[in-house]
Amino acid sequence: MKETINARLGALRGQMKEAHIDATIIPQTDPHHSEYIADHWQIRRWLSGFTGSAGSLVVTADKALLWTDSRYFIQAAQQLDSTGIELMKDGLPDTPSIEAFLTSHLPEGAVVGIDGNLFSISETATLKSALEAHHMYLNTCFDVIGNIWQDRPDLPDTPVFIHDVKYSGEEAHSKIGKILAATTQQGATSILVSALDEIAWILNIRSRDVKCNPVATAFLYLSSGRSTLFIKEEKLSSDIKQYLSDNGVESAPYATLHSFLNALPADSTVLVEAPRTSQAVIDTLGGRAVTGASPVPMLKAIKNDVQIAGIRSAMEHDGAALVSAFMEIERMMRHGEELTELAVAEILTRYRSQQPHYFDESFETIAGYGPHGAIVHYSASEESSSTVENHGLLLIDSGAQYLTGTTDITRTIAMGTPTAQERRDFTLVMKGHIALATAIFPQGTCGIQLDAFARQFLWKEGLSYLHGTGHGVGHFLNVHEGPQSIRLNYMPAPLTPGMLTSNEPGLYRTDVHGIRCENLVLTVPAFTTEFGNFYRFETMTLFPFDRALFDTAIMTTEEIAWVNGYHAMVYDRLMPLLNNEQAAWLREKTLPLQTETNK
Repeated sequence: MKETINARLGALRGQMKEAHIDATIIPQTDPHHSEYIADHWQIRRWLSGFTGSAGSLVVTADKALLWTDSRYFIQAAQQLDSTGIELMKDGLPDTPSIEAFLTSHLPEGAVVGIDGNLFSISETATLKSALEAHHMYLNTCFDVIGNIWQDRPDLPDTPVFIHDVKYSGEEAHSKIGKILAATTQQGATSILVSALDEIAWILNIRSRDVKCNPVATAFLYLSSGRSTLFIKEEKLSSDIKQYLSDNGVESAPYATLHSFLNALPADSTVLVEAPRTSQAVIDTLGGRAVTGASPVPMLKAIKNDVQIAGIRSAMEHDGAALVSAFMEIERMMRHGEELTELAVAEILTRYRSQQPHYFDESFETIAGYGPHGAIVHYSASEESSSTVENHGLLLIDSGAQYLTGTTDITRTIAMGTPTAQERRDFTLVMKGHIALATAIFPQGTCGIQLDAFARQFLWKEGLSYLHGTGHGVGHFLNVHEGPQSIRLNYMPAPLTPGMLTSNEPGLYRTDVHGIRCENLVLTVPAFTTEFGNFYRFETMTLFPFDRALFDTAIMTTEEIAWVNGYHAMVYDRLMPLLNNEQAAWLREKTLPLQTETNK
């Protein structure tokens, strides 16, 4: 692999030399600024060999460096070993930003080349400003991949299908009307939507263009007069074209977007969201672009009553599938059968696929045993897959796409008698999970204001985790969605009733174990006082935590009561879907915690 990566980087440097480019940046994204991308856009992965879903590669004439965040520090170190690519641990105090590195290592007059399709308007402006301050230049038209990726996969051509309104709860034309009304308020007559999950939500369409994300590769231009979906037209059956037409949308080839935008009248005004629209788009639109906040993310994030009912159903079926899966895992361990990390993932998928309305996984299952659990986004391969033994911890982070909703759950399981440290670590994480799950907060509260609820017990022990505590979750859409999140850095979207968000604090001891406890929570009204409206979280996920890992000696009476109440709810909600053997297993797993030693 080392020789292959070196050859690819050498070919890239050849293109850079011909284009008079001194450095280039290759992000892990596509023209839609997706987190998870189709194989056609896996440029950074192809050039570096690093398979994580986040990170950027920087290549100069004599250096190659990869920036990625804490979720991938261990994985990246392993995959970049012997490639000559240096790992830059993004977010750590000693790690410079990409801009800081470039401006300190390149001479005045240097040119940095990027593909403007892969950088947002905001990202481009920040980079350009940093470079110009050091008398350097930015070329936004550098074709990074050129002709060097000879067997590059084509754009996906999987068929589009309709997500029935009985699941989505609102017709496409109704959503379009709301979006255009909000667009007009921002001084624009039309809007360009680039994000694939937003397009899928607006039009109530789905596809299989991106693994685990039921989206179609497309752009959507909406206006009161003419709306157009830019997509590979072979993806659209005659019925889908008629459906789109009935909702006021015509179709055009994916590759014609820029010629269409270029042909718009000079007095046209097109709303684009700077953080989520490519620089190449604004280069084409010029003065016709109106940059502002798109109304779509907030509209999509607030689930309607039909969607919420569907999510409840999805959680019940997902929980029932997990009962069967974990029973099989226990049986295999009890009988001494070999159980690998890959087998754990296969078992979960098999039982989920038997449930009503199942469509796919919502992401690739993370089954990390022992030290692998400390790799936050670990993905087992044939080479790395460990055999699970009768001791230590097994971290399982998994989820599914159902027509009725999207699930995402993490459980940490003791594979034998847990040690005192394992129980204490787990319980500190769970105390934070419970604190967030039971939070009451006023209208207008953002995730950064709640994040410390989940971290406080770890912080008191000098412990922490570097990933966010919560992310938005789509409805039969991307498992990660905005605009809300719960994390240390500021994200302006307030937590609003109808939003589905994860609650997932963790703790990771390198080469020892990883612990993460994740449920999905729905923001709902709590009460109203003379000080305004207050909200709380309703826990939606339905599956027990491992009772053997709780150290009740460091738990309060209220925390123990929360666990017992949650487990009682899990049993009551799942029991109707289980046979007698499954119900008996679940009854044992949801017995009340002992409270004699609690403080």
